[in-house]
Amino acid sequence: MTGLKENLYNPAFSHIYVEEGIKNHPGTARILSRFPKARLIGIKHYKDVFSRSNQDFLIQKKSPSLILAKKQDNFLYKGAPVCQDFGNRHFYYTTLVMNCIYDCEYCFLQGMYSSANIVVFVNTEDYFLHVEKILENHPVYLSLSYDTDLLALEQKLGFVREWISFAEQHPDLTIEVRTKSANIKAIGSLPHSQNVILAWTLSPEMVQKNFEHNTPPLRQRISCIKKALDKGFRVRVCFDPIIYSKDWPASFSETVERTFGEIAPDRVIDVGIGVFRISRDYLKRMRKNRPDSAITQFPYEYDNGVYHYGRKLSDSMISVACDIVQKYIPRERIYLWKEAEGN
Repeated sequence: MTGLKENLYNPAFSHIYVEEGIKNHPGTARILSRFPKARLIGIKHYKDVFSRSNQDFLIQKKSPSLILAKKQDNFLYKGAPVCQDFGNRHFYYTTLVMNCIYDCEYCFLQGMYSSANIVVFVNTEDYFLHVEKILENHPVYLSLSYDTDLLALEQKLGFVREWISFAEQHPDLTIEVRTKSANIKAIGSLPHSQNVILAWTLSPEMVQKNFEHNTPPLRQRISCIKKALDKGFRVRVCFDPIIYSKDWPASFSETVERTFGEIAPDRVIDVGIGVFRISRDYLKRMRKNRPDSAITQFPYEYDNGVYHYGRKLSDSMISVACDIVQKYIPRERIYLWKEAEGN
């Protein structure tokens, strides 16, 4: 019966939807060449598939389809208050891909989208034009992967390589690629640049095993970080979000100790720390999708559009976590998300 259940689902990306407007785009051809066995389905607009009603997010997660589309507007967004800006005044993020191959129970994407299918916008040249326009006025700090994990998809999409090449030509642009990936093969083939930051989210083993489904374990992420550092990449370590449990300080301390036992602290540029927080509208959908999840069903406190652990508990967790990390990293290289400060 186990084998029968596993065979009920098609492999991921066995079906690829392609918007008519970009079927001849070179980016489309490049991506499709990496899925030679996929069934191709033409569509007028990605929302005809991605935004249709009565979809089941968790079922789609077991066998997501790929949707290739053209981004028409809103190429850049100003950084949201729930995101850390790491001291950058002109902080933006962009959506190159909608949704992620991983399945973390705390991820806001399951509250943001009704579909677990993955949308890829192939027209990167239009993103570049919009970035260049903003660069005419001031420097830009740009996060590329808040809405996906680009490094995990690199061998299929090649977007990280494209953006590194673009960043090398624009010294006033700094890009951050946030990831949980252990894609050492991709790291080994990518050129490094001093205005590119690879930022790894690291979680205790208990959190990874129970809540970060399909993600690589901590040891593999650390191994990938070491490879990136050896290649010359600038690396950020993010302990964010910290998930509350009765014994979270012990598991967090063990994670930090293990991380900097294998990675010399002076090799990372900085560390980010934050606790779980989510917008009200997203949590409502997440609770519907995952009625049995300890994370989605936690009795959070609500304040100013955001659910969180409450100021007292959140500040306590941040303080304890900061004290633990400061054993290895100077305070000036630690960035905190504090609800009480609104950032």
